[in-house]
Amino acid sequence: MPIILPPITRGQFIKGSLALGGTALMTATGLAAADRKAVELDPNRVALLADTHISADPDRAYPGTKWPGSPVEESEHEEVNMADALAQTAKSVLALNPRPAHLIINGDCALSNGKAAEYKEILRLVEPIRAAGITIHVTIGNHDNRENLWRLLPFLKKEQMGVQAGVLELPHANLVLLDSGRKGILGDEQLAWLAKQLDERADKPALVFGHFNPYPNRGVRPIRGMRDGAALLKLLGEREHARAYLYGHTHEWQHDQRDHLSLINQPAVSYYFGKGHAHGWVDMKLSETSADLELYCINSTHTQHGDRRQIRFKDKKK
Repeated sequence: MPIILPPITRGQFIKGSLALGGTALMTATGLAAADRKAVELDPNRVALLADTHISADPDRAYPGTKWPGSPVEESEHEEVNMADALAQTAKSVLALNPRPAHLIINGDCALSNGKAAEYKEILRLVEPIRAAGITIHVTIGNHDNRENLWRLLPFLKKEQMGVQAGVLELPHANLVLLDSGRKGILGDEQLAWLAKQLDERADKPALVFGHFNPYPNRGVRPIRGMRDGAALLKLLGEREHARAYLYGHTHEWQHDQRDHLSLINQPAVSYYFGKGHAHGWVDMKLSETSADLELYCINSTHTQHGDRRQIRFKDKKK
């Protein structure tokens, strides 16, 4: 199973917030008041996040540092506070009605290399989501440390430590969460596991998630991606009910199509690479015929805010 953060009670949330000071308490009180309206949770709606890159310092901001060979100057980037971006995302998710029953963070929760202090901060920031009854699923990215995150979650069983892959069975589709680790390798054992899980569930469309891009990206920053991405794409291409692979890592909002397989590149929640890039999260609604995606930018005036893509569950008749 993947790393799962189950919902917490309102009492647990407020108790935890009391230890964080007045601002957190005000947030908790506001959430408690809003939840008296009993907003419904929709099992066919999933919030999709990637690359939150949370620092141990809640005041840490990303200034868009120039990388070698980039034509973009640092001064051309909008400064983004990572913690604020995730807090705004949580607020946006909780404003939905109905709310998603599930939320996936598709890798790179942490900013540096997965320090315990970074995970403590992200756990604090997602508490309002869990208090609203939403279950959070986490995949591992190259900036993450599985063991450090695991130690902060005492409700998880030690025997489940190791590669974290699993299947989330929803009414209209199965979501398969892969663990591409810190080096972008699935490995033969996990690929065999994926083939088995897909073959046992061929009666329902499958959407597969992993942090790494499966092939070299065509975006602003060259990133090679997953080492065994070709093997993954071959496996998915051979199974018509595998309808999409969704990934982060390159911090861009992109969409490719290979026969029946949609390839969805999720944007970073906060840490974007190029001037003008969208950063935010994706609202996914599942039906019998498709997965409908809508981009929510942190900056609601961004030209891509509200951009929609569709993953069809059945090919059009020729």
